[in-house]
Amino acid sequence: MISWFSLSELAAAHLPDLPQTRQGLEAVAKAEGWRDNPLYARKRKGRGGGLEYHIALLPRPAQLRLAIISEPSSDDEDKNALRRRKDLWKRYDALSDTNKSLCQDRLNALQEVEDLKSAGLTQTAAMRMAAKRAGIATATLYAWLGQIQGKAREDWLAALAPKPSASESQDRAECHPDAWDTFKSDYLRPEQPSLSACYRRVVSVAREYDWGKIPSERSLRRRLDAEVPRAVQVLAREGRDKAKALYPPQRRTRHHLHAMEAVNMDGHKLDVFARMPNGDIIRPCLVALQDLYSGKFVSWRLAETENKETVRLTIGDMVERYGIPDKITLDNGRAFASKWITGGAKTRYRFKVREEDPRGLLVALGIDLSWTKPFSGQSKPIERAFRDLTDDIARHPACAGAYTGNSPDAKPENYASRAVPFEDLKLHVDGQIHEHNLRAGRKAANCAGRSFEETFEASLADPATIVRWPTNAQRALWLLASEAFKARKGNGEIHLYGNRFWHPALTAHAGKRVIIRFDPDHLTRPLKVYDLTNALICEADCVADTGFHDVDAARVHERSRSAWTKAVNQERRTHAALSAAQLADIYAKGAPKDASRQASEDASSEQKTPNIPRLVPELNIRTAVHRPPSDEGTQDEAVEHSFARALKLVRGSGPIDHINDPAFDPESDQSSDEASNQIEPNSLAYGSQKP
Repeated sequence: MISWFSLSELAAAHLPDLPQTRQGLEAVAKAEGWRDNPLYARKRKGRGGGLEYHIALLPRPAQLRLAIISEPSSDDEDKNALRRRKDLWKRYDALSDTNKSLCQDRLNALQEVEDLKSAGLTQTAAMRMAAKRAGIATATLYAWLGQIQGKAREDWLAALAPKPSASESQDRAECHPDAWDTFKSDYLRPEQPSLSACYRRVVSVAREYDWGKIPSERSLRRRLDAEVPRAVQVLAREGRDKAKALYPPQRRTRHHLHAMEAVNMDGHKLDVFARMPNGDIIRPCLVALQDLYSGKFVSWRLAETENKETVRLTIGDMVERYGIPDKITLDNGRAFASKWITGGAKTRYRFKVREEDPRGLLVALGIDLSWTKPFSGQSKPIERAFRDLTDDIARHPACAGAYTGNSPDAKPENYASRAVPFEDLKLHVDGQIHEHNLRAGRKAANCAGRSFEETFEASLADPATIVRWPTNAQRALWLLASEAFKARKGNGEIHLYGNRFWHPALTAHAGKRVIIRFDPDHLTRPLKVYDLTNALICEADCVADTGFHDVDAARVHERSRSAWTKAVNQERRTHAALSAAQLADIYAKGAPKDASRQASEDASSEQKTPNIPRLVPELNIRTAVHRPPSDEGTQDEAVEHSFARALKLVRGSGPIDHINDPAFDPESDQSSDEASNQIEPNSLAYGSQKP
């Protein structure tokens, strides 16, 4: 909006309550002393010269008319006017209460001027009288009037804000830009150097780089606080976590949930030394699941490390006890993001996601999965519960001497003087978590003074609470699997960690490889046994050992074995329904045979002469003379007689040259020297010999 006008421009505007000609306006200006006020009268720049007057000298109707005529016409001007108005009120809001009261007094004085003008006084007379009543100079009142010119009536209070003092308005002490950048960069480092040290270093090198005179340390400190926000200083010097604490945390309500609708899971390394059965001393890890509605721990396990097997078994414990939740919030650790836990989830950001990956446990159970941001403990209420358990578990008298401290510089005096046996620590953790769930007086909104356990049970008892439960097939999803396991030969027993497991169905897989699924913390529970195609074979029960002289156990075992034997016999009778006699009748009354087949069978049934090879001497022995048999009977007798003679000769180790000689007597052991001299030892040959 234009604030300065010449008399000719005012006459051309035909303003109300003012003469319509230039001469009339000159008379008014002379009568009211417009030229005598240096704040509202100035020489006009440009061609023609003359004087121009501020709009504040005109009556109120004339000012409004000029405001309408000189209204901004472009969008840019509208935006600039709106920005100036915001800046005006922003500056007013930053004032102290004393300065705001001063603005109100100034507005009251100017309002009195308007009232006097409405009563018939001229502008000059009204200004003088209002200034006299307020106890200020007329020029001061004119100065206030100039501050509100061009402003809307509702913005006068903010426009009358006192101008900045000389110390505030004056420019900051001159400082070379390079020196200022060096000072800021040195101060805004994670090492957190003191401001005095940074200032000394800048002053020491200022002459070498020709930076001129460096302002005082206090001046640079004020400039640093004015130009660099505190959040930037905290982030640069103290880190991201400290800077995040400056922003108010999100408050999440859980009133809309019910028990087992949503859970969150995380692992926590205990501040306790534990002695494992093999003698190793470790800090075990507690993997736990917490119900979001009530805050109750619904399942937990203690393990050597945070691993996918423990995570899977902990989820299985929860599902077995309380059902399948609809949603779960997990930490982004490797154990929780394993493909065996979250494989197939769309929001899985760890590891490479492949289409051939197996469906993870949570995906198979139909649980909606979400992740927490790394290094964001506020996203997991279970972190707060772990902090409460520190006093209950690690600092308990049962762990005296085994407490490690929650940081390297917080070690107790009796550090590492003792290690709690792992099994004892498991019992201690179980007891403390149960006490944590049963402790009354909880201040959470959903608890309202009740314990976590009472809040949880009350929600489950509500008819509107619906919880899904797993099927028998789903119960095997979280058990550990061993694919390279071989059933024992014979009855197919499975021996695992000193325990024996058996089921009648395993006899068919004796000596074969099978897949077993088991819980390593409960090795006496039945095993699920699968074949190599992952088809369920059976659930094998644990076969307990008994004492050598335990008669009752022997009787129970005998009754079980007798019952099993009877069942097997009954099944055998079911499958072998026909007796041997019935089978013989069936086979005897077969289909009639054809003629050709019957003739061949008859021919084959005739007794044939056995083909017995002769014992034949070497080539120097004469060939035996074969006599043709006279008939069939004599032929058989001759064969038998010859075979008997040969056997007797072999048994007696006598010469066999005269085996076909009619004069040779097989009953006697005598042989001629002539015949014995014609053969050599080891010169006999079996089988036929060509002449």
